[in-house]
Amino acid sequence: MKAPELGIKIGSYAHGKRNSIADLGVKVGHSTIIEGDSIRTGVTVLLPPVKNPYKERLFASTFVMNGFSKPIGFVQVNELGYMETPIALTNTLAVYTVANAMVKHVMELNPDLRSVSPMVMECNDSYLNNIRAMAVTEEHYFEAMKGASLDFEEGSVGAGTGMSAFEFKGGIGSSSRVVEIGREKYTVASLVLANFGRREDLTMAGVPVGIELRDYPGRGASSKGSISMVIATDASLTARQLGRLAKRAVVGLARTGGYAYHGSGDVVLAFSTAQTVPLDKEPHLISFLPDNALSRLFKAAAESTEEAIINALLQARTMEGNGKIRYALPLDRLLEIMEKYGRLEKT
Repeated sequence: MKAPELGIKIGSYAHGKRNSIADLGVKVGHSTIIEGDSIRTGVTVLLPPVKNPYKERLFASTFVMNGFSKPIGFVQVNELGYMETPIALTNTLAVYTVANAMVKHVMELNPDLRSVSPMVMECNDSYLNNIRAMAVTEEHYFEAMKGASLDFEEGSVGAGTGMSAFEFKGGIGSSSRVVEIGREKYTVASLVLANFGRREDLTMAGVPVGIELRDYPGRGASSKGSISMVIATDASLTARQLGRLAKRAVVGLARTGGYAYHGSGDVVLAFSTAQTVPLDKEPHLISFLPDNALSRLFKAAAESTEEAIINALLQARTMEGNGKIRYALPLDRLLEIMEKYGRLEKT
């Protein structure tokens, strides 16, 4: 269950219909790899709502809060202001394998293609996964891509299979917000791969949950890890404005107790589904909101990212791997804590 279903209110804006990045038409697919006692990893693929991402390029930008990370594709996005492939998430040592698979995928769609910049983001799942085994193959990318849907699982799946957050089980989480600017409604949504945090830092709707649960079992490798965050919106924004939007994801990260410790890679990709980037050489007109209308979108990005991280924790399952264990966040204890602090709403 996600935070709203449990009576945990994050922020003030309304959710989208699905309360996920699917509210922007983005399909998500997973390939979950669980083998033997030590392989706990996978791939997650996000397909933007276009038929051919190379020819229907979407305005995009990135933000790096802490650069202890190995994303592929950020340089070109920042230079040109658009992305030209799907987005994939996986473990640190698999980004190159997944990037190769994505290149082949886009080449199949575009027979004349001679250059492309794949977009792959990562976190290190070596606490539960034998990352040196290099278990991710190109076929896992294609499995995730072909299974992508508007209805997708969150938690310990796909790239999130072996991830940890706040010394609990982490993984994939998503959330969305709807805001009104003028007389128009716009959606902002986040999807995160959460793999970071010290237990005592965990904060939920302002409640010091991590301190209350500091003695809960399963601790280890505190503060080391990363988070990859993807923000999508249907508001017409330029690449420069999307860069500003991407920064606000970190506000949501901080509200959960993320401090970008040394060793943590905290990176954001933001894109808009509102319009595509023309490929020809003729002059074109684009639309974009004025900067003084963006504050509500900024707040929505912070709220959706904050809840996406919490949703990853709420939906993850206890997992053993690589000789260690990560327990799922204990929901019964959590609800008691939220009620104790007066932050549990009736559902």
